[in-house]
Amino acid sequence: MYSLLRSILFQLDAERSHHLSLNSLNLANKLKLSGLLAKPMVSDPAEVMGIKFPNRVGLAAGLDKNGEYVDALGSLGFGFVEVGTVTPRPQPGNPKPRLFRIKEAEAIVNRMGFNNDGVEQLLENVNQAAYNGVLGINIGKNFDTPVEKAVDDYLIGMEKIYAKADYMVVNISSPNTPGLRDLQFGETLKALLGSLKEKQVQLSQEYGVYKPLAIKIAPDLSSDNIQELAETFTQFELDGVIATNTTFDRSQVEGMQNADEQGGLSGKPLTTQSTKVIKSLVEAMNHKIPVIGVGGIHNAETAVEKIEAGASLVQVYSGFIYEGPKLIHDAALGIKKSAS
Repeated sequence: MYSLLRSILFQLDAERSHHLSLNSLNLANKLKLSGLLAKPMVSDPAEVMGIKFPNRVGLAAGLDKNGEYVDALGSLGFGFVEVGTVTPRPQPGNPKPRLFRIKEAEAIVNRMGFNNDGVEQLLENVNQAAYNGVLGINIGKNFDTPVEKAVDDYLIGMEKIYAKADYMVVNISSPNTPGLRDLQFGETLKALLGSLKEKQVQLSQEYGVYKPLAIKIAPDLSSDNIQELAETFTQFELDGVIATNTTFDRSQVEGMQNADEQGGLSGKPLTTQSTKVIKSLVEAMNHKIPVIGVGGIHNAETAVEKIEAGASLVQVYSGFIYEGPKLIHDAALGIKKSAS
């Protein structure tokens, strides 16, 4: 059924079909028809970052930036749902068109630029949702906030989302906000993490509950970069790392339609590089900090590969667009069977 729907949706502009798909999912959920699209949730409980997840397969940030579709997405069998990236103030993002498919590679290029309705609207949407599963909220900085003041936006985001998020994610690896990836390195990263951890302690005391904090990193990292990140993350006792975001690398899609579009590449071509970063990072951190693996998961085998590389959980996005809800069930079941 999904392959038929996809063939229709893929006739439309990528961003338009994105919104149409999510609105259709919302309608199906309201009419209690989600069962026609998705199989029942796979039960494979796992405790990661102090949170109990019903299974190890989650939705990556980016699909539901404003938390408008949490109930519909939560009904598809995900073990957890991550919304955002959200910024303190609303912003339109980059000019359209800004989302492109590379169909023959089952890939997507995006240069969305953190388009979102702002953190207040996201919280309003989340408050109205009935979803009671694990919810992650991914925060970023506004495009017009100077990089040297990025920490201010992240601290605002943390303060706003703390009560509603089961875990928080700081996105310092989107390729579509100028200068953002510079926050991943050296003293800049240490200063950022110091402020974030201080805020986390303050908020945990204020609310009487500790909420884990994860950082989302890029796949375009050298061995030295990974080693340095591992040491810094361990030093600041980070709760989790999400590896990886989209890539600048086009070597896997050279010559294909839309391959030269500016932005971050996701989907199948990212599979190997993402898994390589996960494996190196987990080893460099000596398994002390859990990693959520994301990047190029398109079937059960590639989901299991991420777990075997050392990831504690996985997330899907582009594979979900191409394969549909079946991927969630197949990936969760594959991971469950691989552990038995």
